[in-house]
Amino acid sequence: MRYIFLLLVFLFSFSYGEIFVAKWDKAVTPVMADYIKRVIKEAEEENASAIILELDTPGGLESAMRDIIKSMMNTYIPFVVYVYPPGARAASAGAIITISADIAAMAPSTNIGSASPVQMTGKDIDETMKKKVINDMLAFVRSIAKEKGRNVKVIEKMITESINLSAEEALKKKVIDVIAVDLNDLINKIDGKTIKKKNAQIKLALKGQMIVYKETNLREKILSILTNPTVAYLLLMIGFYGIFFELYNPGSIIPGTIGALSLLLALYALNILSVNWLGVLLIILGIVFFALEVVTPTFGGLALGGIIALILGSIILISPDSPYGDISLKVILPTAVFSGAFFLTIAYLGIKAQMRKPLTGKEGMIGEKGEAITKITPKGGKVFIMGEIWEAYSDEEIPEGSQVEVVAVEGLKLKVKKV
Repeated sequence: MRYIFLLLVFLFSFSYGEIFVAKWDKAVTPVMADYIKRVIKEAEEENASAIILELDTPGGLESAMRDIIKSMMNTYIPFVVYVYPPGARAASAGAIITISADIAAMAPSTNIGSASPVQMTGKDIDETMKKKVINDMLAFVRSIAKEKGRNVKVIEKMITESINLSAEEALKKKVIDVIAVDLNDLINKIDGKTIKKKNAQIKLALKGQMIVYKETNLREKILSILTNPTVAYLLLMIGFYGIFFELYNPGSIIPGTIGALSLLLALYALNILSVNWLGVLLIILGIVFFALEVVTPTFGGLALGGIIALILGSIILISPDSPYGDISLKVILPTAVFSGAFFLTIAYLGIKAQMRKPLTGKEGMIGEKGEAITKITPKGGKVFIMGEIWEAYSDEEIPEGSQVEVVAVEGLKLKVKKV
């Protein structure tokens, strides 16, 4: 009976496996590579029947793309890339990830292609370097396409000519294996297909198996947020503000701490985004102008220069063609204007504080008013000022009971005049 029970448990677990479903709808980044690696590791630990990646991406880093493809090709779990939902795309690095899957699938009204390599600033690579990069990419995708039985010539044109294909065109030209309207349709259509994996033939048996959605974890979500250009930009500005406050008011601690953390996170994000560092330098120059306006007020001259430098740096920081998106002018302009107004306000308050009448010490006594409690002559007398009786003298005689005003402090004696 014991052996029959173990056999039934084995057959049950074999018949009712799990299909891991991952989703990614952002740029191809190291965060995506870490996410895919984690899903594959968990799938191998659970002995999943297949991994399906629902993909919608404008492309991204080549290094992250190669890392993802390496993980896909080195797992024994069948890996399916499904460009989904309708309206989604697998562009640039996403296209190469899709054709590298054991099974490449697309939903209707999706597209794939435009895989010509460009710099992350959006500019074309210079001709010599471009030839090297393209030849390397062609050799890479050519070997993958041949192994997966896909149309090598069409896939090569995605790189050399940036062609883009609809789902129907991609299927007709043998770039993908199947078109499916949704996940259930996909599972039904690929069930029973045989794929070659690590020199072994694997027949997919997916019908009736449990679908397990693998969401991004907290770490991956945080890192994904950081690679949003607007978030990275705001963190950069907060970092500069915090450090400026700490230098302007040493010992505040909190502004300096927040500023340092924000600046480090911003630099991490900007490194992934591969920004135009001239933009970063212009932003730094703008902040320096603002700081100089506070230290050596120029009545708005340096602040205006800071606003201009900040706006120009922010605009060119990230290319509009970047797969990560760009920074909206709706964010840039208010940030620049607020920064200028903020630092001008600090400069104004600094000037006002310098011009303010002293409130303590000898200087603080000058201008105070009181009452002569004796007759005041050039030789002396007594006055009652600020709750105290003082020795005082005046250049003219002042009758007892008159209102007086302090004009000078000489040691412990006041010089006064009649009000």
